[in-house]
Amino acid sequence: MDALAPALSHLHWPFFEPRHREFAVALDAWAQDAVRDTHGADVDAQCRQLVRQLGRAGWLRPAVAGSEFGGAAETIDTRLLCLARETLARHNGLADFAFAMQGLGSGAISLAGSTPQKKRWLGAVSRGDAISAFALSEPDAGSDVAAMQCAAQIDGEHAVINGEKTWISNGGIADFYVVFCRTGEGDSPNATTSGSRGSRGISAFIVEAGTPGLEIAERIAVIAPHPLARLRFTDCRVPLAHQIGAAGEGFKIAMRTLDVFRTSVAAAALGFARRAMEEGLHRAKSRPMFGQRLADFQLTQAKLAQMALTIDSAALLVYRAAWERDQGHNVTRQAAMAKLAATEGAQQVIDAAVQLFGGLGVVSGVPVERLYREIRALRIYEGASEVQLLIIGRDLIKEPT
Repeated sequence: MDALAPALSHLHWPFFEPRHREFAVALDAWAQDAVRDTHGADVDAQCRQLVRQLGRAGWLRPAVAGSEFGGAAETIDTRLLCLARETLARHNGLADFAFAMQGLGSGAISLAGSTPQKKRWLGAVSRGDAISAFALSEPDAGSDVAAMQCAAQIDGEHAVINGEKTWISNGGIADFYVVFCRTGEGDSPNATTSGSRGSRGISAFIVEAGTPGLEIAERIAVIAPHPLARLRFTDCRVPLAHQIGAAGEGFKIAMRTLDVFRTSVAAAALGFARRAMEEGLHRAKSRPMFGQRLADFQLTQAKLAQMALTIDSAALLVYRAAWERDQGHNVTRQAAMAKLAATEGAQQVIDAAVQLFGGLGVVSGVPVERLYREIRALRIYEGASEVQLLIIGRDLIKEPT
């Protein structure tokens, strides 16, 4: 058995094949040389640069499906996806973001796009030549997709979109947006409000940046800076050839996309936690205190032990879910468990690392301070922790007793 660095030691677990190990080791080596540890002032420019770097080096290929369209395989390999996010997150949160949004933004095309759509967009995404975005959330419709109000009216060979989307990652820098909006198929005649219509009658469209009627209404600043925006659509005409899948299938496409990428959010949290563990362990071993090292105190050792336990527990759930999905199993519950355990656990691990650093841990730019800001959003996006609990609970009660 080849020796691996501590952060890669789990690659010997039976969830992985040799190709997964080779991929993770190679990406880790590349990231050490190519990815800066800090974020620059111009986050938009850095994000564009990271997408180009990842694409030129071939690391975006696992984020899309179809070898003829630039993908690493015919279907998305969830374990490769998770290993990429874990590795990149351990090195730089914005690098993980750049990779993840290329996959999430184009995921609906990978899963349900037509051959012309795949040829037009997936190759450009995998090469880093086009930046993608996933536009589902609205000001009053986040986890509650049934409250969606953005709508599209069919006018000949076009769909005319009106409404808003918000919290859209890559908003303002994307070359295209996959936009989900109401088109009304299957609505009951008595369904007069978006809430009563539920998840029926939603369709997905590719909207290119610069399309008349698409406006970046607001750039949103968050505690861990990355491109984020509110979009406004005003009589935005999109060719029906840009519709992904059949009319009215948008909700299913959105959920299928999230099912693929939700486990990878857990993997990113795992990468953040591993970096915090590395930083905290180094600090404990090197910080003098009362004539000893901080690491020599039993309280410190207990804290480090709990951090390690939390990380390994989360990693087992993450790669169980990834492995099961790659075997073709439904992983709704497993993915929810992985995301919940990994994101909540990473928050605890990072908080413990900040505590080990003392006052230095809250100084702007110190790695653990940056991790403290970066982890917080992962407990919310692609389904908040409370939503994951509901998913797990509802799945449990479906089982026969």
